[in-house]
Amino acid sequence: MINPETVDDITRKLAELVPQDIKDLRQEFHQNAKAVLTAGLRKMDLVTREEFDVQKAVLAKTRQKLKALEAQLKAIESQLAE
Repeated sequence: MINPETVDDITRKLAELVPQDIKDLRQEFHQNAKAVLTAGLRKMDLVTREEFDVQKAVLAKTRQKLKALEAQLKAIESQLAE
């Protein structure tokens, strides 16, 4: 999820790089940069660090279960082979 405050902060800092004597252009740049940056970030389908960490934990747990099931399967196969 995109944090609007972060996007606004980034575009505000970029707009500050535009010379002060062309103030109208500075405001227009800020608005356009904000729209472009927001659209670009949405296309990337980014997730928050928190969402990433949750999915990482789910994946780790799933891997543990898979390893346990593989071990059980090997044990059953060896019993059937005997």
